[in-house]
Amino acid sequence: MAPKVRLFDRHWHLPKSKPIRIGIGILLVVGGLVGFLPVLGFWMIPLGLLVLSVDLPIVRRWRRQLTVWWHRRKGEPDDAPGEDGQGGTPDEKRQA
Repeated sequence: MAPKVRLFDRHWHLPKSKPIRIGIGILLVVGGLVGFLPVLGFWMIPLGLLVLSVDLPIVRRWRRQLTVWWHRRKGEPDDAPGEDGQGGTPDEKRQA
């Protein structure tokens, strides 16, 4: 079974060969570093890191930490005024 990468609710199949996946990831990151050139772009860096995260534990850990941070950020209410007209979360109000 070939590894898949999920991004924005879409799944992409990656090559079955680990060296090829690592090579693709490295080429995407290096190509992204020269993103000021036409065709190549800075968008290639996160895509390359996403491909590398399939095989490299340190990159996988960074991706997972980013995912957890993103979902926590999206799931928590913003600092909007509450019923009493003051901002902050209920925990902050209890501590005050």
